[in-house]
Amino acid sequence: MKWFCAALGLVILSPAIALADGAPRDQWGRAGILSSANKVDLPPITLSSGMPLSEAPWVLTSGTYYEFEIEGDGSAELALEGSEFFRAIWIDEIVVNDLEIRPLGINSIEFDDAGTMEIGFVAIKPGQYFLRIPGTTGETQRVDITIE
Repeated sequence: MKWFCAALGLVILSPAIALADGAPRDQWGRAGILSSANKVDLPPITLSSGMPLSEAPWVLTSGTYYEFEIEGDGSAELALEGSEFFRAIWIDEIVVNDLEIRPLGINSIEFDDAGTMEIGFVAIKPGQYFLRIPGTTGETQRVDITIE
């Protein structure tokens, strides 16, 4: 097998191979846009009956990894919609009760009871977007989002 691989110019690497700095390959971690150096924590969104969703609009940079929490206080059954925003991002994961979900996409989310959800994503498509409570028109019931 070694002779055959050498004749074809192939190299077989062991998973235990070390990098030039001596760190094993299995300790590389995430790189590029998914690295912790590129992660930005956004302010949480609070789902509470009669309360504003967010204090300020979000201005995001395309190609940056973001995380935010959605906190539902259980005061009402509330949802968030924003299909245009969800199509303008790549969702890495949604975490609910320490369960990680890796969806291809979402249209909306809903809280029937109190709880917390964390969403990690990469902003992709520049434009103007929003997340809002369905059926509402008040400015405090939406988060305006710009991806630059």
